[in-house]
Amino acid sequence: MKKSWIFALCAAASLAGCGGGGDHTPPATESVPASASASTGGFVGYLMALVASAADTLEPVDVSAVNPPADDASEPTPIN
Repeated sequence: MKKSWIFALCAAASLAGCGGGGDHTPPATESVPASASASTGGFVGYLMALVASAADTLEPVDVSAVNPPADDASEPTPIN
């Protein structure tokens, strides 16, 4: 009986150590990335992340510091 308790505790401890690792991708509205003001590709990427997120569950984001980049020399970015 004592061995089964020890085995159960070891199994529970090893399973508890497995949960929760990996990459944490912050929500799109947590903060505006610097890439959104640096290039048109970064700006379009940020807008696509906003559109793909569930807007009903996200917090508002302060966009007062965002300066949308203007690039007259590059080709238009296709939007799907």
